[in-house]
Amino acid sequence: MTDIHINIRSKLYPTATTPSISNFKLSLQSNEFICLVGPSGCGKTTLLNIISGLDEDYDGDILVGEQHTQPKIGYIFQNPRLLPWRTVRENIELALDAAVDAAVIDELLELMQLTQAQHSYPERLSLGMSRRVAIIRAFAIDPEVLLMDEPFVSLDAPTARQVRELLLKLWLQRPHTVLFVTHDLREAIALADRLIFLSASPMQVVSEISVPIARDQRDDESAIEAFRQQLLQHHPDIKQLL
Repeated sequence: MTDIHINIRSKLYPTATTPSISNFKLSLQSNEFICLVGPSGCGKTTLLNIISGLDEDYDGDILVGEQHTQPKIGYIFQNPRLLPWRTVRENIELALDAAVDAAVIDELLELMQLTQAQHSYPERLSLGMSRRVAIIRAFAIDPEVLLMDEPFVSLDAPTARQVRELLLKLWLQRPHTVLFVTHDLREAIALADRLIFLSASPMQVVSEISVPIARDQRDDESAIEAFRQQLLQHHPDIKQLL
């Protein structure tokens, strides 16, 4: 996959007097995991909707390499959005081309520890399990960019940690370029190659910070907390963006 370059000069809603996004520029490297961190209402979901093609009413460009091409998108919303009359496996299959090998689904179900639940209906699933189904469905289409809009919100801390660890395991085995929205700085540090801190509306990039912690140390809570404290000490304005 080639790099993707996002340039949103302005996003203005019809009833608004000021843009929600202004002079926003961001480049995504192939297979990079980026976390977007910013205050509520700053425009993070709007940004994901623009990148996904759900919102085309903006002034700007999205380039795949040097081409004005819509990248293939996998989108994981805050709500898992599973069809209640379809089983876990059927919900995943709905997103796929008929030619996709069933073994691909089998592998993803096993990686996300859902093999035993594949014939269950969503009403029988916990919220954490439903989120894992949504993650599988997005990965299964082999997207160029995977968008994740606070996918672990409302999960209790142990469940969120479990799903986050499973996500990382899956991503390491099947790398994709990821844009992940979160308010949780610890979560962002545990996941990201690069942190993008965003301003309040009109949303702009305030700072970009690489995470130096090795991938095999991301389950070390003391290392995560030490880097978080370092960020807050050297970039005190970050507190206003959480």
